[in-house]
Amino acid sequence: METTIDLLARVKGGDNAAVAELMERSVPPLRRWARGRLPPWARGDAETQDLVQDAIVRTLPRLATFEAFHPGALQAFLRQAVNNHIIDLVRKVQRRPPGGPSENVVDAAPSPLERAIGREGLERYDAALQQLTPADREAIVARIELQQSYEEVAIALGKPNANAARAAVTRALARLIDAMS
Repeated sequence: METTIDLLARVKGGDNAAVAELMERSVPPLRRWARGRLPPWARGDAETQDLVQDAIVRTLPRLATFEAFHPGALQAFLRQAVNNHIIDLVRKVQRRPPGGPSENVVDAAPSPLERAIGREGLERYDAALQQLTPADREAIVARIELQQSYEEVAIALGKPNANAARAAVTRALARLIDAMS
């Protein structure tokens, strides 16, 4: 299996098959990561797969100039693009003129992720995640948020095998727990 960095080099050379392979590899984890992040009151008719697809379509032209300095850089870049698209959608809903339906009907219910760990827990998790090294952050995001297998995590982290990736994730989670307490 080719690494993401190798595929990016092929993309820069104009290989459309490499673009397709990168997207095939990157989109499912992005969908899992994005699920529940767009507040229900801002969702409208948009589904998770739609917002991921829109963000990727916006990002594709920039792949030719994207520089990956580590194996998980592309996934982080795409995740940020999806996050920015979510922010744009929320702002768009908030800018609706007064008297629109968004003012009358607001779903104050927490997102599925917020229900699972609570709003305060999510804020503590995000703050603690930012205190970790980039390698630890990448290991946790790949395994926990993107729900990648240990084989996928090994590829993303440049580890020799799934057991090495499992050990890296375990150590990163221990550091995260320390940072959260």
